[in-house]
Amino acid sequence: MSINFKRIYLILMSFGLIAGVFMAASVDAHAQSKSRTEGIAAVVNGEAISLSDVNARMRLIMTSSGLPNNEEIRSKMTPQIVNALIDETLKVQEAQKFKIAITDEEIESGIATIASQNNMSSDDFKVMLKRQGINAATLEAQIKSQIAWSKVVQARMRSQVDVSATDVDSVLDRMRSKVGTTEYRVFEIFLPVTDPKEENDVKQLSLRLHGELLQGKVPFQRVASQFSQSPGAAQKGGDLGWVQEGQLPDALDGQIRILEKGDLGKPVRSLSGYHILYVADKREITEDTLPSTFQVEQDLGNERLNLLQRRHLIDLKTNSFIERRVL
Repeated sequence: MSINFKRIYLILMSFGLIAGVFMAASVDAHAQSKSRTEGIAAVVNGEAISLSDVNARMRLIMTSSGLPNNEEIRSKMTPQIVNALIDETLKVQEAQKFKIAITDEEIESGIATIASQNNMSSDDFKVMLKRQGINAATLEAQIKSQIAWSKVVQARMRSQVDVSATDVDSVLDRMRSKVGTTEYRVFEIFLPVTDPKEENDVKQLSLRLHGELLQGKVPFQRVASQFSQSPGAAQKGGDLGWVQEGQLPDALDGQIRILEKGDLGKPVRSLSGYHILYVADKREITEDTLPSTFQVEQDLGNERLNLLQRRHLIDLKTNSFIERRVL
């Protein structure tokens, strides 16, 4: 029996998600203890991320994405995995700072949701993970970080989001002006570049993923669920929904205009990183295809909330002690 790992983070929906940071001048006792037993890939505010953590996540991603397990892929993925684990560590630390608890029951509920999606019980699912060489603790840690962050966003940022009737009307007016033009059902894999030193690694990974997708070796949505950092990627497999001309940044908008239905675009560099776009469908915009007022309000709220949480995570990274030992 094979496991479908797509949309691992669907559990977040049940939590309503769509200030100094402790600075460490050196590795704390926990990290020092860990370093005596295994290599360390990174240290985040004194908390160690081990090489075994990286390798375990590598196995999970290889299994869930369907990418070939070879040295080239592993070497290109390693920096991204380390970055992802750093982000997850920061998210859990932020929840701890605000005394936001993540219970074992919530994590087990997440496991149960994924197991159910695979028509399995939680126990059988964990056995299946073990058979494929994946420690259940690896998936549990990933789920924990996402639950922690969703609670931080809910508690600390949601109240800052305000969508007025004027905002909604403005969007609807713009959309109505596009009636008769083309809109595109777009899927995206977004790989951010947060440090100039990561530029080449991210570019090479985007090219490699594009090559694998172009050859039809792996499904786009499975790769997006594991790699893409765009909002909702994990839940929606990179689905951006129906996108109108002019709605995306210029570089991306220019690409979708020349892609046909079923086409995969080459990686495109934007100000924030690399994007791989897939156009699943095209259609003419009509009054019937326009979203409802409620949907526009929801989309605007989620967009602004996602922007807030991304900025907050960047601030956390800027104000934290982060030492990468694996590049």
